[in-house]
Amino acid sequence: MTVETQFDVARHVAECLQFAVLLEVSAYPKPGNVHRTADFEETMYEHFLASAVALAPCFRDAAQNGVFVGQGKISPDELGMGKLIKETVGHVKSWQRGGNTVLGTIILLMPMASAAGITLTKEPFSVSRLRKHIMRVVESTTPIDAINVYNAISIAKPGGLGKAPKLDVTDMTSRQKILEDNVSLFDVFRISTSWDSISSEWVTNYSITFDLGYPYFLGMLEETSDVNIATVHTFLKILSEIPDTLIARKSGSAKAKEISNRAKQILEAGALTTRKGKEQLLQFDDRLRDAKHRLNPGTTADLTVAVLAVAALNGYRP
Repeated sequence: MTVETQFDVARHVAECLQFAVLLEVSAYPKPGNVHRTADFEETMYEHFLASAVALAPCFRDAAQNGVFVGQGKISPDELGMGKLIKETVGHVKSWQRGGNTVLGTIILLMPMASAAGITLTKEPFSVSRLRKHIMRVVESTTPIDAINVYNAISIAKPGGLGKAPKLDVTDMTSRQKILEDNVSLFDVFRISTSWDSISSEWVTNYSITFDLGYPYFLGMLEETSDVNIATVHTFLKILSEIPDTLIARKSGSAKAKEISNRAKQILEAGALTTRKGKEQLLQFDDRLRDAKHRLNPGTTADLTVAVLAVAALNGYRP
């Protein structure tokens, strides 16, 4: 593979993932989240557009490192996944003043970017090979990767972190413990799977993304030929089956389950494909909005981005 071809592969991967970020934030009405017709007071649609601009070169770097793994120039544990995540968080922050916009998205898509680079180095792209290489990437992370992600979280200052019983990210002694006990980033996420769906995706080889969201998105796209409907319905489908862990941490698991049940009812009413469903969806969007974002399904939005990223890498174009 020539240098020019390597660059083309990395650029292609970055463009696909950036496209996914833009599609997700533009989908409307995406209940309880920023979208093209609704802002938060402190975080607006434009802040997400700026974040997408900032993400592109970072995705390209991650994909390029994946190409190097595919060529045998570096090993998977030399990808520097934690450093890539931390640098990306800092770069996004330099592009906008709307606070934490895409931390969860970064943590989900950085391994996918590197895995896509590996996949495209020697083989034609396939979703199954992408998933195989994602597992290879996340399982190869190191304690230094974990430290870098802890530092990335400190930079992003996300809401709704809560307190972890072990290796809490807000406890500075956790970093020393990670090094002393040789705890990889994958190990850290294995500890936090019960209260964070993004961590769970790393540990379960992106089961929500590949087994639930992606097939559903393809089906909705075939049924409606409308990417906005397909995206919003995929968001609702994920939310209906996977209570949002950000809501659970902020407002409790009972409230998160209640919101999931309502999402299921709206889907059953047709959501954007029927007048009744659309009315219910708009009311749901209003209901989930408050100044403290206690009912914001932000994790579901990140999972939806991952679904769209797989679709884009597999050739979806509007």
